[in-house]
Amino acid sequence: MVPGTFWQKGARYQNAKRCQVPKRKKVPCTNNWGEGYMITKKAYAKVNLSLDIVGFREDGYHLVRMVMQSLDIYDELEFRKIDRPEIRVFLKNEEAVQERAAMADGADASGESTLGSVPLDENNLIYKVAKLLFDKYIWKKSPDSGVEITLSKNIPIAAGMAGGSSDAAATFRGMNELFELNLMDKELMEMATPLGADIPYCIMGGTALSEGIGEVLTRLPNLPECTFLVAKPPISVSTGEAYGGYDGVIAEYEKDPKSFRDFHHPDVDGQVDKIYAGNLKGVADRFGNVLEYVTAKNHPEIKELEQIMKDGGAINSVMSGSGPTVFAIFDSREKAERVKYEIEEKGLANQTFVTIPVF
Repeated sequence: MVPGTFWQKGARYQNAKRCQVPKRKKVPCTNNWGEGYMITKKAYAKVNLSLDIVGFREDGYHLVRMVMQSLDIYDELEFRKIDRPEIRVFLKNEEAVQERAAMADGADASGESTLGSVPLDENNLIYKVAKLLFDKYIWKKSPDSGVEITLSKNIPIAAGMAGGSSDAAATFRGMNELFELNLMDKELMEMATPLGADIPYCIMGGTALSEGIGEVLTRLPNLPECTFLVAKPPISVSTGEAYGGYDGVIAEYEKDPKSFRDFHHPDVDGQVDKIYAGNLKGVADRFGNVLEYVTAKNHPEIKELEQIMKDGGAINSVMSGSGPTVFAIFDSREKAERVKYEIEEKGLANQTFVTIPVF
């Protein structure tokens, strides 16, 4: 385990309710303020069943409408109290993470990965969340307290699966429990929005409609029972570059729409209706992602992966987020496992998962 750097103190739907989160009981004080007390939290990956961009805010942020789903692919974070006013972040499986990063194409001139790596300093969302909660709550009543956070990274990095946002969400939950802050999920979600638009969803989890810049959430019914196959090709994609590329596409589309016959906006409303109806095929038939038009033009392996999944019996397949991760829904685990083996044999992905949705 290699230590990182540390800081030292000196609606549309009548039956839905926005930001509806489970009510939590207040956690009774157990006086677990001593050094060494530790808890573990899971940070679940997400995929976008649909992703549409519907406009822009005055500050330049993209306005989105998308359906999000948590999957049983997760990082693990260990939180341990220390009796020093410090925030320390560690990466437990650094060698494996670096190996995956080296296989991606996000390397700078020195050979160091720029997209597929995990910062362990104040630029890490885990660190930023911990610092926020220390400043706002913990150091006011316990100025000598600190924390060591150890991350075991399993969610693909720079892959359109909200790995960093999910780790941030788990840090909100972990710090809340470890230091007995007794904050409700709604309070955590409000604090999370300035740090990242996907973090509130990652705190909520499950199946949800996401609007605004991603922070306006409507909980949706659980998907019917199904199996997901997820494949991350050995490339990395910058979210900023994907959204910037989309802006360029829109500018060209407005000049000459006939040149963009393959470009279309997903039927997000129709997909939500099929989720309420419990119609899995209807949900999958409405997969769509406007960012795929940008990312797949530069990375043809995305379309290749989608086709292999469909040929192998998937109900449908699509790219998640800004990419390059591709996923599909299957009606049986056996079909998904066969396609997973085929993808691995062809070397089209360096991380593959057969998994299920979590709610």
